[in-house]
Parts: sequence; C-alpha cells; structure tokens
Amino acid sequence: MDISIVTPDGELYNEIVNSIIVSSSNNGDYEILPNHVPIVSTIDTGYIKLTQENLVYFVVVINGLLENHDNKIRVIAQDAYIGKSKDAAMKNLFQIREDRVKENKERNIELAKAEKELQKQIKQTGAGQL
Repeated sequence: MDISIVTPDGELYNEIVNSIIVSSSNNGDYEILPNHVPIVSTIDTGYIKLTQENLVYFVVVINGLLENHDNKIRVIAQDAYIGKSKDAAMKNLFQIREDRVKENKERNIELAKAEKELQKQIKQTGAGQL
C-alpha cells in the first residue's frame, strides 16, 4: 500500500507499507491492510503505526483526515511527527509545538513594540492631522 502524509509544511512521509494501524481518540483503533474497503476518517489526536517489512514507525497526528482507496492512503494533518516509538514521536511533536507557541509570543511582543513606536512617531510628527 502506498501512504502519503502531508502537513502545511509539506510532505512528511511517502512510502510503500504492508499495513497501518490508526489510533484516534474520536474513532478508536483500526487496521488497514491491502485491499481494504475504501474509508475516510478523521484523526483528532492520535497516531498511525506504519509497518514496512521488518520496520515499524509511528506518526503522531493532530487534526488529520485519512482517506484509503485502491491501496492508496492519504493523510492530511494540521501537525504530524514521525518517530521510532509512539512516545518519542509525541514528545518531539509537543516540543515543536511548544517552541512555535514561544516564537509566536515573542513575535507578538515585537509587533506590539513596533506598533507603539509607530504611534509615538505619528503623534510627534503630527501626521494625519489636517
């Protein structure tokens, strides 16, 4: 089966796998094997266990949509991270998300400072007054 996992940052994974197990808090757990019936499912917060020959990978997914049709599985996720274990993938994903929140807060502070400075300069120059 061909599986492709994409996020807003681009394609995270695109390989041939033997099977997948999907675990989602809103749909429970289910397995997709070759020639599975077509399915469309959401993944709020969960993971996909990918089996490829003797290798096993886990992709933690947040807010995703999975479609399976003709042995082609497509996953579109708001956020995802791949790892050798579910716990490692989840830990790394939440660390990345925490870093993004911190960066956004810092950007918002800088924007607020810039806006305050701009308002001060507008007031000093009398710009915008008739």
